[in-house]
Amino acid sequence: AAMRHLPYFCRGEVVKGFGRGSKELGIPTANFSEQVVESFPSDISTGIYYGWACVGNGDVHKMVLSIGWNPFYKNIKKSVETHIIHTFKEDFYGEILSVVIVGYIRPEKNFDSLEALISAIQEDIKEAKRQLDLPEHLKLKEDNFFHLPEGKIANSH
Repeated sequence: AAMRHLPYFCRGEVVKGFGRGSKELGIPTANFSEQVVESFPSDISTGIYYGWACVGNGDVHKMVLSIGWNPFYKNIKKSVETHIIHTFKEDFYGEILSVVIVGYIRPEKNFDSLEALISAIQEDIKEAKRQLDLPEHLKLKEDNFFHLPEGKIANSH
């Protein structure tokens, strides 16, 4: 069921998450609101995916995305968190994040330690970078989906 829905196109506002990505993991993530999470196909497999992401009308970057309950943190609500493989100068809460989920890396799993979780995420990032360099994935980077019509850019600053 992981691949049946791919590529999956999704866009929504970036909301504050649990504040763990940057602080505990050193891997900042952008979180979608509950409404966006609930709009995902209910049978899409939880786990780690890769694809393309764009903030507002900015550049399109490689990303890794997690769908699920984050067993390590025992979340009660399903979340969708995107780690964009790019260094941003500032937070972009309230901006519109557009993602295209291209492929599946692995199921969600629990880890014995924060270190094990971080090293798994680093491996996921390496795998995403490798996969996204393939021609069939690269072409989605240019998809018109990433060009928001003028006036659609939400910016609450």
